[in-house]
Amino acid sequence: MVRRYYPYEEFVADVRNIARQIDSPYDAIVAIARGGVTFGHFLAEVLHIRRLHTINAIGYDDTRKLSCVGVYDVPDLACYKRVLLVDDIIDSGDTIQAVLEKLRSHYDIAIDVATLFYKPSASLQPRYYARKADAWIDFFWTKDLDDFDDR
Repeated sequence: MVRRYYPYEEFVADVRNIARQIDSPYDAIVAIARGGVTFGHFLAEVLHIRRLHTINAIGYDDTRKLSCVGVYDVPDLACYKRVLLVDDIIDSGDTIQAVLEKLRSHYDIAIDVATLFYKPSASLQPRYYARKADAWIDFFWTKDLDDFDDR
């Protein structure tokens, strides 16, 4: 498997680039835990959006894709009209599709998607993104903590 390290400095530049792409305001950001949380936090800071929520979706066990995606902890979005859903990467599209399906089953709101990376073969292309992925991405927030063994 081809792997690519994604460093902090590149991440910050990509967050700013995505923020520049966003051409209309959102009432809130919903970050998919865990991978989208760091991106969601930074994007909320850049866009000055205080309403940052999380939703939990599990579609992988480390690098192994699971047979189905579990979606948990749906946030209360009842008072919003437009929400930006964010994740670190759209690989097959299964996770983002499952989260969108869950949110749309609960709320009648406009939802756009932003991601740092996406694979062109995915079932969904995000409205906003920084890069196309052609390898497994080792994000700095995972890779830089791999040697932490003082637990």
